[in-house]
Amino acid sequence: MNDRKLGRPVPDWTPPPRPDRERLEGRLVRLEPLVADAHALALHDAFEGHDDLWDYMPYGPFTSGTAYHRWARQREAGDDPQFLVLVDQASGLPGGIASYLRITPEAGSIEAGHICIAPRMQRGAAATEAMFLMMDWAFHAGYRRYEWKCNALNLASRRAAQRLGFSFEGVFRNHLIVKGRNRDTAWFSVIDSEWPALQEAFRVWLDPTNFDAMGRQRERLSDLTRLVRAASDPALER
Repeated sequence: MNDRKLGRPVPDWTPPPRPDRERLEGRLVRLEPLVADAHALALHDAFEGHDDLWDYMPYGPFTSGTAYHRWARQREAGDDPQFLVLVDQASGLPGGIASYLRITPEAGSIEAGHICIAPRMQRGAAATEAMFLMMDWAFHAGYRRYEWKCNALNLASRRAAQRLGFSFEGVFRNHLIVKGRNRDTAWFSVIDSEWPALQEAFRVWLDPTNFDAMGRQRERLSDLTRLVRAASDPALER
């Protein structure tokens, strides 16, 4: 008897397109391709004085707007990662940056990373909507797997991933050396079969009726995504 176990078939698989630097529009935020001349100085102003934002990044902090402009100029036309700027719809001001990276259409896999949110946009609905827009584009484009990876010591990033509905997959030990220090990397993912339920969770949470007159949420996103996640992060339960 042939008892070999093989993966489930993926019939008629067609690799999805790569991101094409299109603008993603939301109610609270829009994401537009990074252009150094248009965004760098405003982003640097938003990040300035908050050097801890760069603790787990392979670059930064930046000593001047000129230094950050140089960094942005070197990356604005990159194919992987592809950087997007989070622009607040109400004020028109950039409040953060993120990217698609490790873009692998042949496997149907794509990652979100290089996420840096200025304090004025942190813990707000706009930043959450931005993450939703990026994920929504990926799954509508045909990707099967959407990844989130971070330094295992970065509990804030691990907490954000779980809140957004990513499932914990483990820690790669001695994965990288960043700024002369060891990095263990925590891995998370959302897969295509989970997206319809997560998409609905985001839509419920982002609906204006989910917030009172003071802007306080009525339902927490983490509660809405909990039942969808395949696995929770044990580091967050300690």
